[in-house]
Amino acid sequence: MRNSRLITGAGKAVAVAALLVWSLLPIAFIVMSSLKPGRDIFAVPTVYVFTPTFQHYASLWTRWGQFFDGLLNSTVITAGATALAVVASTCAGYVYSRNSGRFHDASVMFLIVVRLIPPIVVTLPLFPIVNAIGLNDTHVVLMVLYATFFVSLGTVLMRTFIDQIPRELDEAAEIDGAGRFTILRRVIVPLAAPGIIAVAVFVVVFAWNEFLFAFIFTATNAKTAPLVISEMLGSMDGVDWGILFAASTVQLAPVLLFVVLMNRYLVAGLTAGATKG
Repeated sequence: MRNSRLITGAGKAVAVAALLVWSLLPIAFIVMSSLKPGRDIFAVPTVYVFTPTFQHYASLWTRWGQFFDGLLNSTVITAGATALAVVASTCAGYVYSRNSGRFHDASVMFLIVVRLIPPIVVTLPLFPIVNAIGLNDTHVVLMVLYATFFVSLGTVLMRTFIDQIPRELDEAAEIDGAGRFTILRRVIVPLAAPGIIAVAVFVVVFAWNEFLFAFIFTATNAKTAPLVISEMLGSMDGVDWGILFAASTVQLAPVLLFVVLMNRYLVAGLTAGATKG
């Protein structure tokens, strides 16, 4: 029995180590390459010992100033999309949690099915509509699209959390004269905070890194950082890999830091939503 547990534990450790290597190795390569002299980035054999240089970051600032404009656009769009998605998902999750019926059950299934549809299927038909109402190449269109794309998943997740909040709290608040909006704001939201954080993290990661919607619906005014990075790959002057890796590192750092800071709340929230019965 003891040997069996040791083998099982060793197998899990190996699996976790392999997963970490698979996930972290590309990130480590990008960051290290952004600090290497240009001649050492793709040198054979690989150069592991080198004198770090920040020349690529300086060149990124001087030669690709639009990249930092893209970062600002990404920040504004991500913040707006996250706010919209969190508010809509929380309100919808509350309605689904506190109401039942054949219509509600069917619509929840519809939300799940819609989430499975590839974005490209709805993206192209939307383009003439967005262009006709004058929202093309604006921050608003990306905020709405990103929020809409995650509202279905966010609603299902928030319903799971709100289901764990006793209905007696709603009834007690109603006796005290509170309306639905007051109950949602003062009772439901504080108790469902882990779920709200989980939804926010998902939306931030998606919106910050999304490329397809930004590529189709923006041109200059609302161009995001991933779109500028793609332009670096197609530069007429050729690809400067040092600058490209520097841009990738700068674009990766904020969302990676955000996920690390929110990890404790995210894991606690998802675990609570999955285990409470």
